[in-house]
Amino acid sequence: MNEIQQLSPSSVWGIFYEILQIPRASKKEEQIIAYLFNFAKKHQLEVKKDKVGNVVIRKEATKGMENVKTVILQSHIDMVCEKNSDIIHNFDTDPIQAYVDNGWLKAKGTTLGADDGIGVAASLALLIEPDIKHGVIECLFTTDEETGMTGAFGLQAGFVKGSILLNLDSEDEGELYIGCAGGVDTIATLPYEKGKMPKGYYSCKISVSGLNGGHSGDEINKGLGNSNKILNRFLWNISQKLNLRISHFDGGNLRNAIPREAWAIVSVPNHDKEKLRAALNIFTSQIEKEFAAVEKKIYLDLETIESPDYVMDIPTQKSLLNAIYACPHGVHAISHEMEGLVETSTNLASVKFKDDAVEIVTSQRSSVETGKDDIASMVASVFLLAGANVEQSDGYPGWKPNTQSEILQVSSDAYHNLFEKTPAIKAIHAGLECGLFLEKYPQLDMVSFGPTVRGAHSPDERIEIESVDKFWKYLIEIIENIPENK
Repeated sequence: MNEIQQLSPSSVWGIFYEILQIPRASKKEEQIIAYLFNFAKKHQLEVKKDKVGNVVIRKEATKGMENVKTVILQSHIDMVCEKNSDIIHNFDTDPIQAYVDNGWLKAKGTTLGADDGIGVAASLALLIEPDIKHGVIECLFTTDEETGMTGAFGLQAGFVKGSILLNLDSEDEGELYIGCAGGVDTIATLPYEKGKMPKGYYSCKISVSGLNGGHSGDEINKGLGNSNKILNRFLWNISQKLNLRISHFDGGNLRNAIPREAWAIVSVPNHDKEKLRAALNIFTSQIEKEFAAVEKKIYLDLETIESPDYVMDIPTQKSLLNAIYACPHGVHAISHEMEGLVETSTNLASVKFKDDAVEIVTSQRSSVETGKDDIASMVASVFLLAGANVEQSDGYPGWKPNTQSEILQVSSDAYHNLFEKTPAIKAIHAGLECGLFLEKYPQLDMVSFGPTVRGAHSPDERIEIESVDKFWKYLIEIIENIPENK
């Protein structure tokens, strides 16, 4: 605690430390909501909650700023809960164990929750700093951003009053975002039958681990390894040579995270077990070379186990391996309008064996609505060909950039005033809640910014300490220069 509290700005880091102690998995935000209410009451601030759990804390304008436009500071209160397989951590009860390492704040084997706990902390700190001049401020804290944007979907017209919204959920200091991708999930369910384990078979657990993983929007363009694709590739190839039988396949967890780990329970005839080992050694060498530039710790392992009780039926096994192999993953299209922006992508997020079916979860993103529909249909068609049942979520809209935005100009000028350089104006391939806000509040003028966060949605998540100080000063500069109502 002392190590974190000594960081600057102390008000932001002190509150962030308190947030680290509070379990706040998506759809389990009760404790952080209670914290927000207690915070508001302690500081005699107006607070309210809507039916989906969104919270607003309101502070009146300081003297002389009564005619300044009302600003909404928006961040989400849930966090992605990912951990390394060798870490014992219960996200429902345990605090995040954070530590300082060479200019970064990290967590011990788990996600840190800087996405978007640091936005929450900065909003709360601004509410209680006595020397900041500001108009009316509404701090909007939304629920379940990471697994469904439930809070943004459920936000009702009239819950907030502001005409300017500052989204504090971006992850690159010095960059100002004015647009984002929309997204949709495509979920395939492939029924299978359980058969008896053949006699005379050798069984083992084959696993892929050590991958970086990461945010399926921000980091999809890095060419990182996908554990599901890598494991399936080996199983597909070996099934062409040996009489392979599969009993289980488990990889990835979250729809918006590139999967880092995967494992499968497989069996081959006893006389082929050395061929299986040799093939995995060769494959491992190939994969290490292919991903040498981006994956430094990739690890493939084979562990002998007792024979499982059942194997998957052969026709469905073939369909599953073919479908996962054929399913696209990664960048599908680059924007022609904004240089370097990923326009469309897809993430093969998780493969899970249920009692009588395999569930494959994928997510698609695009800044072009028709592009989003196209890539989602492409993924669906692969699994429909395999005989799976396919469902798609309602999805969420993108946020179309407005280069004539008043708050964009204010924010750009504020950054230049502070740091004597102009921020990079960008759109982001990740999904922000801003598109949904515009559906309910079409008059909103919005920008998004934040400190530098790396490895979001993975246990490598970390936040650059120096960037938080710049982020905080930048937020204050914007708040103190909000234009007046006309």
